[in-house]
Amino acid sequence: MLDLIDNLPRGARVLDLGARSGSFSTARTDVAIVRLDLEIPAARQSGAYVSGDAALMPFAGAVFDVVISNHSLEHFGELERTVCEIGRVIRPGGILYVAVPDATTLTDRIYRWLGKGGGHVNAFRSPEEVTAAIEKGTHLPLCRTTLLYSSLSFLNAHNFTSRPPRKVALFGFGNEYFLAVFLHLLRCMDRVLGTRLSVYGWSFYFGSMDRKAQGEPWPNVCVRCGAGSPVEYLRAADAVRGRTYRCPACGGFNLLAPRGRG
Repeated sequence: MLDLIDNLPRGARVLDLGARSGSFSTARTDVAIVRLDLEIPAARQSGAYVSGDAALMPFAGAVFDVVISNHSLEHFGELERTVCEIGRVIRPGGILYVAVPDATTLTDRIYRWLGKGGGHVNAFRSPEEVTAAIEKGTHLPLCRTTLLYSSLSFLNAHNFTSRPPRKVALFGFGNEYFLAVFLHLLRCMDRVLGTRLSVYGWSFYFGSMDRKAQGEPWPNVCVRCGAGSPVEYLRAADAVRGRTYRCPACGGFNLLAPRGRG
């Protein structure tokens, strides 16, 4: 997703849908970023913040070059109308990025168990289901699908802004080192047993891109900020120390994912 933002031409317009405080950060100041949510948060990133309903956006048609829905579609009560609105506000030749959790995974089940649903009102169970809904509502073709691995960042004590539920005690009270080891064990089990315990969901690109492709998944996902990184990038950033690494984005402690499947 950040590569998409980095490669936009000057003056491009980007909509961050269901953004809260901002679902991504960028150093670019030559693109217009509009972040939409029902409420405007006190803590904000760069860009203009607009309060509005995703199912009835306060924008003219065909005004955005890129629409980003980064882990937000699962929260929208009027999903079909929201998807149609995305199709209305994106310009011809634009690109839509969507990331959603797989409701059948261990991670999403933990999230909903801890947060009494966690605000997830749409349960996506296959990439084909997501693709069909978006292509129908936006008329944008699918270009790329990528498997997303879990970060468990919602369990990390570094990210607690209020008193966490007592159930977090089962996960080392959100201790970052505990979560890094736990996630590493899940990925090892996936590699050996062929399970999907460390899988989170999928990301999709729709619209004007070169061709349909299966993107390469990045199993190294930070347990603090959720940033996924290829091993080559981590080594180039001098973040790797033996079988551990510190996330270049936030400094979080992580164990390198095992090689091979999972």
